[in-house]
Amino acid sequence: MYAVIATGGKQYKVAEGDKLRIEKLPIEAGEAVEFDKVLLIADGDKISIGTPYVEGGKVSAKVSVHGRGKKIEIIKFKRRKHYRKRMGHRQDFTEVEITGISIGKGGAKKAATKPAAPKAAEKPAKAESKGSSGADDLKKISGVGPVLEEKLHALGITSFAQIAAFTPEQIAEIDEKLNFKGRIEREDWIGQAKILAEGGETEFSKKK
Repeated sequence: MYAVIATGGKQYKVAEGDKLRIEKLPIEAGEAVEFDKVLLIADGDKISIGTPYVEGGKVSAKVSVHGRGKKIEIIKFKRRKHYRKRMGHRQDFTEVEITGISIGKGGAKKAATKPAAPKAAEKPAKAESKGSSGADDLKKISGVGPVLEEKLHALGITSFAQIAAFTPEQIAEIDEKLNFKGRIEREDWIGQAKILAEGGETEFSKKK
């Protein structure tokens, strides 16, 4: 079991018993601390993905020690200007030991198990939109390949109807999670999904 937490403007993958150095916390050594900004919790094959944080998810830890990192030297130099400046910096840190991970009541909302890939001999006819796993063949949408289809399945998106019903908020959320940078709107996924959901064919799906 592991989790991904956010603290100090950074993200860390942690498991029970791990020790890690994070940005300095205003907590005395020996005291307990809880991280509630949990982006993801994985328990075996069950993965809970936050939006942006997992509801009820918490990671407990104990502060081990405070300290300062290695010195970083910085030199500024301008040739022919008689300018040279040398500086140093040591970043403060807090070392914590992870003592527990709690999913909470809101956990296990989304499972990231990979759908079974259909065998080559069992590919559905072109007119059919459902695969052997019961999900629509999202690869019929322009720009969606096997890898991207798996990522969409991991987010619980398995049908044309779901994509056709995307709200602007959902589009922005998926853009951020999968680093799409506007791909959904640029390639008109919504329009293509509406046609495919009604049993029609797009110019792209006809070529598949």
